[in-house]
Amino acid sequence: MEIRKVNANEKEIINAVVDIHVRAFRGFFLTFMGKGFLRLMYTCYTRFDQSDLLIATEEKNVLGFAAYSFDMSGFYRYMIKKRVVLFAWYSFLAFLRKPSVFLKLVRAFFRPREAERGESYVELASISVDPEIQGKGIGSKLIDGVKSNVDFKTYQYITLETDAVNNDAANQFYQKNGFTLVKTITRTDKRKMNEYRYYNENPCS
Repeated sequence: MEIRKVNANEKEIINAVVDIHVRAFRGFFLTFMGKGFLRLMYTCYTRFDQSDLLIATEEKNVLGFAAYSFDMSGFYRYMIKKRVVLFAWYSFLAFLRKPSVFLKLVRAFFRPREAERGESYVELASISVDPEIQGKGIGSKLIDGVKSNVDFKTYQYITLETDAVNNDAANQFYQKNGFTLVKTITRTDKRKMNEYRYYNENPCS
């Protein structure tokens, strides 16, 4: 198995990432936005110079992926400004399918400001393994791949958010991989989220 970065020209790989996302995150907001929006988002991870999209592959098959950014606020600004027409189009289609999604769309436009913090950090925004082959250590290898690409002399920690309720497997997975729960927040939509952080045990390395 190989862990590697994806480049923007690998459209078939990005499509495979989108397929895994849709099957792994059924019922989630980003999935509801549609495959076109997901292709746009994951392509932006490969194009924005402060973000990466990692995949786990075996015999040319995509087993899982991890998307992260060294500047999450900048990533959101990039995606909105550089792809504003497509972003607006997919948002409009989502609104037509479900008008109540409007508030979440508005929140997405304010995400750049929410992602700003005083310290330097890396955000693990999305990670998943093909649901048919989970439990084989692929997710942990993707986490290791992210860690190996972070200069902890520059960035203080890796952070991520995951659901706090009815999500024991994911919470245990992050704890097993060295992440520490730092706080639980309740969003405006009443969704409780756990924020985890990974601090390198040897930051001088």
